[in-house]
Formats: sequence, structure tokens, C-alpha cells
Amino acid sequence: MFKVNCLNPIANIGLDLLTNNYKVVDQFSDADAVLVRSAAMHDLELHPGLEAIARAGAGVNNIPLDKCAEKGIVVFNAPGANANSVKEIVIAALLLASRDITDGINWVTSVKDDPDIAKLVEKKKSKFAGNEIMGKKLGVIGLGAVGVLVANAANKLQMEVYGYDPYISVNAAWKLSKYVKPVRSVEEIFRECDYITVHVPQTDSTKGMFNKEAFAMMKEGVKILNFSRDTLVNDDDMIEALKAGKVSKYITDFPNPKVVGVEGVIAIPHLGASTGEAEDNCAIMAVNELMDYLENGNIKNSVNYPNCDMGVCEQTGRIAIIHKNIPNMLSQFTSTFAKENINISDMTNKSKGQWAYSLLDIETPSTEEITKKIGEIEGVIKVRVIK
Repeated sequence: MFKVNCLNPIANIGLDLLTNNYKVVDQFSDADAVLVRSAAMHDLELHPGLEAIARAGAGVNNIPLDKCAEKGIVVFNAPGANANSVKEIVIAALLLASRDITDGINWVTSVKDDPDIAKLVEKKKSKFAGNEIMGKKLGVIGLGAVGVLVANAANKLQMEVYGYDPYISVNAAWKLSKYVKPVRSVEEIFRECDYITVHVPQTDSTKGMFNKEAFAMMKEGVKILNFSRDTLVNDDDMIEALKAGKVSKYITDFPNPKVVGVEGVIAIPHLGASTGEAEDNCAIMAVNELMDYLENGNIKNSVNYPNCDMGVCEQTGRIAIIHKNIPNMLSQFTSTFAKENINISDMTNKSKGQWAYSLLDIETPSTEEITKKIGEIEGVIKVRVIK
């Protein structure tokens, strides 16, 4: 029986997928697998029995990926499961940035006790007049699951949409509207667009990408939307750009003490993926990933190990081997089985950076002796008997 620990509340629609082969446990130290949303895991002791971690969401900044890889712990996420939720709030943010809705609502609340509020509204409403988004230029940086949906939706709202992503996947490219204009550099987005929305992970190259140098390239009064990562924006430079009028509105889903309350900032309490539908979708995907890995050895949507899928094992046994991506590993595996007179009926090997993963289907049951010998090969991180 596999033991699963939930570090955060996980939607029941996902947990209900767990069969009688699974038991949800309270103690992290007892778990074979972990489901997590936002709980910080960097300071947790990763015990030897932990096989996998599934993040019920897209971002994995709260998980020590390198440390997990070194210990043979596969980390999954749920890309695209909350994409529609984020897309919808980005569209709302485009309107918030354009129509001064927030200040208008706040003003109405401030005069709620005035008996002549209806007349007062007619006199003062011009103070909150804004502009339409139709015909304006929107730059979408990052055309992954969320970015593609945002670009397509904005196109249907008759915005002129520019898209930038040097690493766009084939799947995302197929989904992208033909009316979205591809650009070759982020600088072109900065120079051309009236609105800019960013949908990229934090990396060394994206951290602080919205800074004074970037703002200097942009149009006067540009509006910037950040529903991706707070660290993509240099807050000090953003505040200066807002004060100077270079940026007229900054909509962020990541409030912090520096930007909250600054004129021109609309700070939303991290609501991008906070819908019931998104939480359900993420839970379902995360649980399915864990179950397929624990039961079949298959890896899908891992962020620290390669994807690898051999379906359900039809042979007598299956061995999963996590190892370093170095020469001569496969030949050592096959020769070890051959010495034990065990025939390999099917196998696959995938690599991702310095790590690799091999699945081998065998025609006779595995033994403790063979798994011990495989585990002793230099470069092997973990050996697991699937069946």
C-alpha cells in the first residue's frame, strides 16, 4: 500500500481518485508520495522512502528541485490545469488597467452616505474615464499554456496581439491564433506595445527583466500585467517608472510592502489560479501523475526528471532506475540482468540534463539480489521494483 501525505488541503475530487492501494497519512516522514500546493518544502528533511512529490499547480519554487533530483525523488507539476483561470483574471486585469474601475468603485464607496449620490456620480464620473482596449497593442511574453490562451482571447477582443517565446512548444504553436504576430525579441514587445503581460517562469534570465533599462524602451503610459512571478519585476524601478508616468498602471497578483499603496498599482491577492475549477483540475492531474508513477513507473510532467512512458507493464516484472546521465549505464544494466539469466523484453531510457531514467520490463520476477547489484552500479541514484 502506498502512503500519501498532503502538505496542503487538496481538492477531494483529486483525492477520491486514490484506490484502495493508497492511504492518506498525516506524517510527512511516513509518506511514499506527497501532494503539495504552496507549502514551503526547502527546509524539510527528505527521507529515503519518499519517491515522488506532485505540485497541484504550475510553479515549483516552493520545492527543492535539485535536492530532490539528487535523492531520486521525482517532482511533478500540473501545467495547464489552471491556465483558463489565470487567463480569465488577466482579461479582467486588462479592463482594470484601462477603465479605472477600482478607483471609481472606491470613490463610490466613500460617498455612499451622500443623499444626492446619483447626481454626484454624474458630475464626477469623468474623473474615472478610461480607454477601450480594442485596437490597442498587447504584448504577451511567454506562450505556454496560459500565454496562448491570453493571446487568443485578446485577439478575439480585437486587440492587436504580439507574442514572444523563443522556446514555444509545438503543441502551443498549434493552438496559437494565426492572427497573433510573432516577434523575435522581447525588446520589440517593449517598444511596440501599449499593454504587456508576462507568463514565464523565474530563471536567471527572467528575474528582474522588468527594470529601468526595459522601461526606457517602452511607450509612455504603458500598462504592465504580472500574473507570473513577483521576482520578474524590479520593484524599485517599477515605482520610479510609475512616478515618472512611463508606466501608467501596474497590475500584479503578488502584493508586497513596496508596491501596495503606490499610485498606479492595482495589487490583487494572488487570485490567478484561485478558482474551484482550477483547484479541482490541478488536484486531478497531480494525483493521476503520482498514481501512474507509483504503479507503472511512468513519468509525465516532471520538472526534474525526463518524461518516460511505457504504459502498463504486461510482463512479469518492471524495474525503474533513476541514474546520472553518463555513458555506459544501459550496457551495465543489461549485462547485469544477463548474468542473472533474466531476459529483458522491453526497455526505454530518457535523459534530462544531468539526470536519466530507465524502465526495463523483464520476463521473470525481480529479486533482491538483482536490485542490489543494479543499485551498486556507479551513477545509479535509486532502483525501484514496479512489479
